[in-house]
Amino acid sequence: MHEDLTMDTVDRDGALAETAGRLGDTRAGFLAKTALAGGGLVGGGAALGLLAPAASAQEGEVAASDVEIANFALTLEELEAAFYAEAIARGALTGEALQFAQVAGAHEAEHVTALRSVLGAAAIPRPTFAFGAATADRAAFLATAVELEATGVQAYKGQAPLIRSRAILAAALSIHSVEAKHTAWVRLIAGRVPIPVPLDKPLTRENVLSKLQRTGFIVAA
Repeated sequence: MHEDLTMDTVDRDGALAETAGRLGDTRAGFLAKTALAGGGLVGGGAALGLLAPAASAQEGEVAASDVEIANFALTLEELEAAFYAEAIARGALTGEALQFAQVAGAHEAEHVTALRSVLGAAAIPRPTFAFGAATADRAAFLATAVELEATGVQAYKGQAPLIRSRAILAAALSIHSVEAKHTAWVRLIAGRVPIPVPLDKPLTRENVLSKLQRTGFIVAA
């Protein structure tokens, strides 16, 4: 069922490609994301404010790299929460797809709250999103949800070993396991094998950028 519908197929303006070139070799590419699955990626060539280290974290309190990772994770969670909220609001979902959007959407909203609680004043502002056709019908919604959830799981897996703060690591791991359950559930609804592989591979910065550089979902910081 629409196995060939990837993140690239819901592209509208390819605005993330320019951003990818600006990230260099820093960890900022985690959610270049994503925000996910483009952490803080802004469409239309706008400034990359979300990618800057949070200046409000006190020296010695939380490593700047941890703040960056947590903020990229926050952007992903904001994106997913907004995606599910919009899909529900558009009214195109029914049955299991609607139930998944409601449950997963509530979870993503709680993830946002948890990450903002950990980050405090260092948390980034909420971006503005535009999902276009991705929330217009059941097939597009499921295909996009499968990609978002899977990318998020693997992105968290890739970043976890780099986190030094116990509080941020605890939050990330608590979220990671729930996102993995989301992935299996939405794959089942979409008619795919819920757990296709015995071992999950982590996503690197380059992996994430490759999957998300053409989504256009984040339109403003």
